[in-house]
Amino acid sequence: MTIPATSLLLYAGALVVLFFTPGPVWVALTARALSGGFASAWPLAVGVVLGDALWPLAAIFGLTWLLAAFDGFLILMRWVAVATFIVMGALLIRNAGHQISSDSRLTRPGRLAGFLAGVAVILANPKAILFYMGVLPGFFDLTRVTGWDIAAIVAISMTIPLAGNLAFSLFIDRARRLLASPAALQRTNRIAGVLLILVGVVIGVA
Repeated sequence: MTIPATSLLLYAGALVVLFFTPGPVWVALTARALSGGFASAWPLAVGVVLGDALWPLAAIFGLTWLLAAFDGFLILMRWVAVATFIVMGALLIRNAGHQISSDSRLTRPGRLAGFLAGVAVILANPKAILFYMGVLPGFFDLTRVTGWDIAAIVAISMTIPLAGNLAFSLFIDRARRLLASPAALQRTNRIAGVLLILVGVVIGVA
């Protein structure tokens, strides 16, 4: 592997912060867990994993040729990552009190319905698209990644969100109270926003 362990750890930390940012996946898991329990929510979590595997692959193979063709593109992507995290964090803090709306279509019964809902949520999730396509390249030198590097990136991209989503589903009653309480949601959003900004600062000075 050519990727330093510190880069993988920083990337893993960013994924953890991203998971704790409320968004469509939280809403989808909450909706299905409330309607059918953990048995209804875990297929959705598995569907989300598919997108978490596809997005980093699309970013790596879609952007590698650009990095090889244009000098300085990696530096540009690094600062795009910095700006993205800081803007995401600032917007999250600014809109900390906004409630998350739900989509009743996500509660259709059946494992296949749950899996397809998970795929749809992650593929249409602007937070995931922005992170994998705009932020991931800021963590790694995509001109030098090997097969093992790609495997490590994809594995981290899959396992951290999956672990978080399954845990979220198991403790859905607690999550429901969190999402239902405006004060708790506001605190969570502010903390996540500050952490996102800190990740952006770390990328910029690393």
